[in-house]
Amino acid sequence: MSIRVLVVDDSAVVRSIFSTELARDPEITVVGTAPDPFVARDKIISLHPDVLTLDIEMPRMDGITFLRRLMKHYPLPTVVVSSLTARGSELAMEAIDAGAVDVICKPGTSYSVGDMSVELIEKIKAASHVRLARKTEALKPEISRKLALTKTTNKVIAIGASTGGIQALQAVLTTLPVNTPGIMVVQHMPESFTRSLAMRLNDLCDMEVSEAVDGDSVVPGRVLIAPGNFHMMLQRSGARYYVRVAKGPLVNRHRPSVEVLFKSVAKYAGNNAVGIIMTGMGADGAEGIREMHENGAYTIAQDEASCVVFGMPKEAIKLGGIDRVAPVDSISGDILAHL
Repeated sequence: MSIRVLVVDDSAVVRSIFSTELARDPEITVVGTAPDPFVARDKIISLHPDVLTLDIEMPRMDGITFLRRLMKHYPLPTVVVSSLTARGSELAMEAIDAGAVDVICKPGTSYSVGDMSVELIEKIKAASHVRLARKTEALKPEISRKLALTKTTNKVIAIGASTGGIQALQAVLTTLPVNTPGIMVVQHMPESFTRSLAMRLNDLCDMEVSEAVDGDSVVPGRVLIAPGNFHMMLQRSGARYYVRVAKGPLVNRHRPSVEVLFKSVAKYAGNNAVGIIMTGMGADGAEGIREMHENGAYTIAQDEASCVVFGMPKEAIKLGGIDRVAPVDSISGDILAHL
């Protein structure tokens, strides 16, 4: 059965591009389009779409207000479409808080239509698997603070996530103390959106959170988020861990790729590392976390019940590279207990 999609955007050009590109995939059917939330409301009732693509800045009602109302009265998996601007990325973070499953950039700027369509199709397919009825309860973060660690020298933590990962990351990172070993995160998001994510998490966490810059040190109390459209890799010079941030080919259709990060951690940190693979569609990171496990790292997969999409953790578990399967609200405790 095909995935029924409703495209909501005030731009006729964007509605046309999305409809044309999505029609190329036999698993997706565009059942309709809408220029604003009021038309979208009526079409949702009459067409019963499985997934919504939603612009944020629209006439008559903005996308965030509409999304909050939608999630309250008629929960529907929603992929937000936003401009590749600082304001657009900040609004996209608000939309995620309001209940959106994922975000994507509008065609143009640094994205070609071809790149956009591949990413949009993948995000729509992931969104179609989302179970909204359980999402809020499963990913509600616990804000209790854990006891400080006694030793953090030469340890690193690597985390990979995709669809649903923003809420999962918040649940984990906000419950870690300030002297937790250095953390590297790959979250599948577009360029500039990762900067807004880092700023938001920095406001919520005891640890310092920032978008990674090439050469940044991986040190206790610091979280580095891979910038959108760049791979992030761990390197080591003597006792110092640092990151390389660089362009490169897509890996598992992603840049940044969880696979790239995990394989570099397996190589340079070995048994001094902890690897965590969380909610997301596909298999990005599954082989990498198995390599981490084989090199002595302690590895955790988010469990099915707390995942928005149980894809990436499921594939990692299948490959046999996971030491513990855990709900999202216990992962931070598992990290600290191991360390």
